[in-house]
Amino acid sequence: MTEAGALETLVNQQVILAMKAHDGERTTTLRLIKNALKNKAIEKREMLTPAEEQQALATMIKQRRDSIDQFTKGNRPELAAKEAAEIVVIEEFLPKALDEAGLAALIAEAVAEVAAANGKQPSPKEMGQVMKAVQARLQSAGARAEGRQVSDLVKKSLSI
Repeated sequence: MTEAGALETLVNQQVILAMKAHDGERTTTLRLIKNALKNKAIEKREMLTPAEEQQALATMIKQRRDSIDQFTKGNRPELAAKEAAEIVVIEEFLPKALDEAGLAALIAEAVAEVAAANGKQPSPKEMGQVMKAVQARLQSAGARAEGRQVSDLVKKSLSI
């Protein structure tokens, strides 16, 4: 999906397939995705780039993870399960998330890059520089990772 609007077209096709299969929950989630992309495009007043589409979906996943935390704390497991099911559908349209080992390797490369640029091993004070380098590497690799997980692993690697 390299052209603008390709994701929206794919989601529209998936909505039709889900409706034909009488899969109500999937249809609802796909419509939420469609609306989120449409609202973001209206807000921007032009077609979304693939990066902006991915960002919109990542935001949706983050919102659902926060909701799962709240529902779990509020003793509402059925609502938490519904949100988790929505995350699974949304993730279908995003690049594969890196596992912890792959992310750790990326972070090690970024730490080495920042160390070479500064002439010394980065300290926790240079966390921002390392995070920027990691995000750039993630984007160039066409991969994704949850920001909280990246942050935790970078802190861990810098504190050693």
